[in-house]
Amino acid sequence: MPLFEYAGLNAAGRKVSGTVEAPGRRAVLLKLRSQGIYPTTLKEESAAAPGGRSILAQLRSRRVPATELAAATRQLATLLGAGLPLDEALATVGGQVENERLGRTFNGVREEVIQGESLNVALGRHPNIFPTLFVNMVQVGENSGTLDQVLQRLADFLEDQTRMRSRIRAAMAYPILMALIGVGVLFFLFAFVVPKVVRMLEDLGQSLPMPTLVLIRTSDFLSNWWWLLLLLLVLAGWGGQRWRRTEAGRRRLDQMALTFPLFGRLNLLVATARFTRTLATLLRSGVPLLKSLEITSNLMENRVLRQAVDDTAAAVREGEGLAAPIRRSGAFPVMVSQMAAVGERSGELENMLFRVADAYEHQVDLTITGMLSLLEPFMIVFMGGVVGFIVLSILLPIFQASQGMG
Repeated sequence: MPLFEYAGLNAAGRKVSGTVEAPGRRAVLLKLRSQGIYPTTLKEESAAAPGGRSILAQLRSRRVPATELAAATRQLATLLGAGLPLDEALATVGGQVENERLGRTFNGVREEVIQGESLNVALGRHPNIFPTLFVNMVQVGENSGTLDQVLQRLADFLEDQTRMRSRIRAAMAYPILMALIGVGVLFFLFAFVVPKVVRMLEDLGQSLPMPTLVLIRTSDFLSNWWWLLLLLLVLAGWGGQRWRRTEAGRRRLDQMALTFPLFGRLNLLVATARFTRTLATLLRSGVPLLKSLEITSNLMENRVLRQAVDDTAAAVREGEGLAAPIRRSGAFPVMVSQMAAVGERSGELENMLFRVADAYEHQVDLTITGMLSLLEPFMIVFMGGVVGFIVLSILLPIFQASQGMG
């Protein structure tokens, strides 16, 4: 989606500037007008690039990795904690971050702050970079005078979430690589090796054993009907995507993601750790429980778990505590409601939630290790079995022919 840079006036007549992502200029104008901003200049980023930047530079400017946002947030917190004024701290961070888009955004936020806008409102105009959790925590920090401490917690939270995602990706990289290599080896065998061997075996003019016949039929089928298999795969993927876009399909897939063998438990552990850490971070920063639940719900990718959080928020709105509605939902492990109940009784709810998050993140590591200990030998045995079947199917008729000649 194109990125537009704008400069203009807000409803109070102050100068503002920043960047907006939208399909076109008309969509940008409508979006800015809804925010009470009246642009005086508007230009698309790519059109404004002098001489055309490299493709890599354009990609770097459009992406804002969580690691870079966390580093910029920690740097801003450190500068504010050292007593630097907010506008100078924003200018320093905007000039030092490597990501061009993030740097321009911080500079635009600085201009709005200089014009008298609060930091959380200025950040809220860039939802593609600063999520709702970020903006709400900054608002609490501004209102309580603890902005530097809140930003430190935000940096810790972003780094923890990035670290967990990195661990999961790194752990799954090896099985995925093994699977791709295995598929490549099988394709090479069936496409180049097996057809030549099959022709040699057919020239022997003798009855072939059952494994060899199965290999020949499989090779013939793949050689003659590979296009049909590819077409069916494409149609299945297309139909699956259309079904996934429906509310019923998405909910059904999310339910399956929590109950699927091996991976279902991992998905639940990851979601539980993220839910409890996000909620604890918001509560420790001073965000009210009901608002914290609403923000956390928007961060939940699984519809089933999001519905459970929404039901919990509705119960809290009616005067209940946190532990009872979580227990009734049955979506999260029992430990969450038990620790929440202990935290509510002792007045240390956020500390209990942090402990739950630590415990489940540790279980995520253990679960990934256990899954890999099962997946690796399973894949090796499976690949060895397939290759062994092919070798056996080729050697059996050769042995029979040699015995017949003997």
